[in-house]
Amino acid sequence: MLNAQNKILIITDAWHPQVNGVVILLSALVESLGRLGIDSQVIHPGLFPTLPLPKYPEIRLSLTPWRFRSHMAQDPSQQVHIATEGPLGLAARSYCSRREVPFTTAIHTKFPEYTNILFGTPISWGYGYLRWFHKPAQTTIVQSKHQADELTERGLAHLRVVGGGVDTQRFRPQDRESRDKPLLLYVGRVSREKNIEAFLNLAIDAKKAVVGDGPDRHRLQEAYPEVEFKGYRKGESLVHEYAQADCLVFTSKTDTFGLVLIEAMACGTPVASFPTTGPLDVIRPGVSGVMDSDLEEAVSQALLLDREVVRTESLNFSWESVARRFADIHRIEVSQGFD
Repeated sequence: MLNAQNKILIITDAWHPQVNGVVILLSALVESLGRLGIDSQVIHPGLFPTLPLPKYPEIRLSLTPWRFRSHMAQDPSQQVHIATEGPLGLAARSYCSRREVPFTTAIHTKFPEYTNILFGTPISWGYGYLRWFHKPAQTTIVQSKHQADELTERGLAHLRVVGGGVDTQRFRPQDRESRDKPLLLYVGRVSREKNIEAFLNLAIDAKKAVVGDGPDRHRLQEAYPEVEFKGYRKGESLVHEYAQADCLVFTSKTDTFGLVLIEAMACGTPVASFPTTGPLDVIRPGVSGVMDSDLEEAVSQALLLDREVVRTESLNFSWESVARRFADIHRIEVSQGFD
């Protein structure tokens, strides 16, 4: 039966002012649901006292997550989606499970691999936690088919793919500056789990730029003085960085989708990556980018691609489609067109 109220409550430990793919995805999802006539309420760390996550001070976690219940009680009839597995997600899971409130969850990152790289935690422990956390959910939303296949092999069930999108009016080609060497670009968190040194160590005659920040920036900036570290970029400044680059180099082996891939493509910039979860579902080989276990080879071939064709390929990823798939999972009736 369809939910006539067209309301959904989203609980997330990742929200503004954090700058990462999860926040970008959830923000675009909330906006797109609104354009379909679906009202979203977001419970996030900014509503509570917080403390910084160790090694990631820009990420702040709720100190009093149990207080989210006052927000929950405002409209008990709305659909519930728990987007993250942190303190707020745990509190929401406990609340819903005790009161037999149906809910969905999502897996946005390779949490077990992240914690293994950063803290040495066995990967098996991480997947054990994910199986426990997501087991009571009606549906667990994932970002790509390859991610769903990997999680199924790890014992998770009731998985549905929603994916990611891009605003192709905002992210668009621009007039490009002339230069004597190709410009290679990395966009993302500057931290160990992103495997960024695979980009920094590329033996290619090109200029390199890093857009983003994180715990490893200071160390890497000193170790690679020839690379331009630009910090965070937002809005038109970020679009400019994408559009001026000759190739986006995506080094992560722990992402589940990679929104930066389609943002770059929308600006006409081809992408190069390893053949891993995320790129395997986003890149059309030889059309929008190149995947190869030899990253230098991937970059060399990506630089030859037609930027107009790359831009055209990005038009296959729309936030409207993402929002409609999300609404369908929650049996929410879409009351209007995407205006």
